[in-house]
Amino acid sequence: MTSTADRLAHQKKREEGIGTNQKAVKFSQQDYETLRQQCLERGGLFEDNCFLPESKSLGFNELGPYSAKTRGVVWKRPTELCSNPKFIDDGATRTDICQGALGDCWLLAAIASLTLDQRILARVVPHGQNFTERYAGIFHFQFWQFGEWVDVVVDDRLPTREGKLLFVHSAEGSEFWSALLEKAYAKVYGCYEALSGGNTIEGFEDFTGGIAEVYTLNKAPPKLFQIIKKALGLGSLLGCSIDITNAYETEAVTALKLVKGHAYSVTGAEEVNYLGRQVELVRIRNPWGQVEWTGSWSDGSSEWNHVSKEEKSKLNNKAEDGEFWMSYSDFIRQFSTLEICNLTPDTIMSNDVGHWNHYQFEGMWRVGSTAGGCRNNQATFSSNPQYVVRLEDVDDDPLDGEDGCTFLVGLMQKDGRRKKKLNRNLETIGYAIYKVPDEVCIYTVHASNQRWEVHLLL
Repeated sequence: MTSTADRLAHQKKREEGIGTNQKAVKFSQQDYETLRQQCLERGGLFEDNCFLPESKSLGFNELGPYSAKTRGVVWKRPTELCSNPKFIDDGATRTDICQGALGDCWLLAAIASLTLDQRILARVVPHGQNFTERYAGIFHFQFWQFGEWVDVVVDDRLPTREGKLLFVHSAEGSEFWSALLEKAYAKVYGCYEALSGGNTIEGFEDFTGGIAEVYTLNKAPPKLFQIIKKALGLGSLLGCSIDITNAYETEAVTALKLVKGHAYSVTGAEEVNYLGRQVELVRIRNPWGQVEWTGSWSDGSSEWNHVSKEEKSKLNNKAEDGEFWMSYSDFIRQFSTLEICNLTPDTIMSNDVGHWNHYQFEGMWRVGSTAGGCRNNQATFSSNPQYVVRLEDVDDDPLDGEDGCTFLVGLMQKDGRRKKKLNRNLETIGYAIYKVPDEVCIYTVHASNQRWEVHLLL
C-alpha cells in the first residue's frame, strides 16, 4: 500500500528515467562503481555492512541462529574456496545452477531459464565482473521490483560448510555467478531463508519485468504445445511443477523419477520424426542437476534409436545432467502447472522479441475510501481502484485463427516475502475485468500496437 506522496515521488522518478535498467535504483543507496573504486584505492576487499556474514543473514527459523542446519557455517570468499575462481566460465549455462541446502528450487528454475537468452541474462548479471581484473570482492546484480529495476551490491563472502558452498553452486565448483546472484536476491528479501518456497513465476517477473500466465495442465487448451513453442521462440521464460496434496509429498520422487512440489524449468519444445510420424517433445530441466525422468524419450530410452542422427544431434540428447526430454502428451499428464513469463519491450530491445505494449498502474486499498471489498459487498465494491484500457489493434498471428486482441493483466502485492520472518502471509486480493459498453464515454489508455499489458501494483 502506498501513500500519495510515495506515488508522486515514484511518478517523478519515472519521468526522469530512474528505475529503468539503464538507471536502476541503488538498493540501500549503495553505488557499485563508487564502492569498488574506494576498495581499489585503499587496497582492501569490500565488506557489505548492509548484509553481514552473520546468522540473521541466513534466516530466522529453520536457518536461524540456533538451528542445527546453520551449525558449522563459515562465510568464505571464492578465492578461499578454490585456486582459480571464475565468475562466469565459458558462458553462463544451466549446469551452473545446482541446488544446495535451501528450498529455493523455484528461484533456481527461473535462473536456469535466464541462461537460455544471454541478452536477458545480461540485464540481471551485468558484464565485466570477474575475480582478476580490478577485483575488489564486490559484485552487483539487477532485479525488477514492483515497477522499477534495482541494482543490488554484495560482497563475495558466501556461506560454506566443510569448505563447500551451502546453497546454490555450479557443477564444477569453480564458477560463482549463480551463488552471488542468489546472495543478492537474499539481500533484497532480508535473508536466505526468505527465499524458501515459492513459485517460479515470481523469479521470472523479478528477472525480466515481464508478466506471467498460468496453465492448469489437466485443462490444457488444444494449442498449448504451439503456445509453448512460440513462447520459447519469443524469449519467454517457462516453468512447470507437480502439485502436492499434503506436506508429506513435498519433494517425493515418483516411480518415473519426477519430483513432486518441485520447480522445473521448460527449456525447449520440438517435433521429431519417429517411425514415420511427428512426435511433439518438451525439454525440462531439474535445478538439482540430477534426478531425471525415466519414461519415454528419457536419456537412453529406446525411442531415440528411431530418431535420425541429425535430429538427435540437434536436440542435444545427453545423460544425467538434470535435463531431459519427454513427449508433450506425457508432459501434460505428469505435470500439473505450466507458468509462462511474457517479456515487455523494456526487457529486451529487439524487433523480434517482446512484442507487447506495457502499461503500469499503482494504487492502494485505503480503509474507508478505496477498500471496497469483493463483489459480495455491492454497496462499496465500486469504490475499489479502477483502471480503464481500450483494445484497438487485432493480433497479426492468432493461434486460434480468429480475430482478437490479446492482453494480459497482472496484480502484484508488495513486500510479501520480506514479511515471512514476521509470520505474516500475503493478503487475499483479486480483481475483476468488465467490458465497458460502447455508449459509455470515459477516459482510456490507448495501445499503439497489437498487444499490450497492464501491471497493477497494490
